[in-house]
Amino acid sequence: MTARQPPSIPFAAQAIPFDEFLAAGKLPQGYLSSEYLAQQFVERLVHYVLSVPTGSYTMAQLGQLLEQIDSRTQVLFFKRLKETSPESLKDFAPLYYGFMNEFHSLLFT
Repeated sequence: MTARQPPSIPFAAQAIPFDEFLAAGKLPQGYLSSEYLAQQFVERLVHYVLSVPTGSYTMAQLGQLLEQIDSRTQVLFFKRLKETSPESLKDFAPLYYGFMNEFHSLLFT
């Protein structure tokens, strides 16, 4: 008798341990294996950073995590942050302007 493997759980249905990723400052190798997964990750990360209590993570930790994803996806993070909570950008200003300096060539693509 063979044991059946449960079907893999779609990424959208999986819990993402953002607190662990932020604390470690590292994403597992190959975690975001496609553009779609990276976009879904960013969508959920935006909601996470806007909903957890202040002090749950630092801007340095968030920056370190963002540095590990594709630059277009990094831009998507700030775009979604602005769309979701425009007033929150003042809280993320140092991180935002630091990343936007690197993205100048991507802003109009």
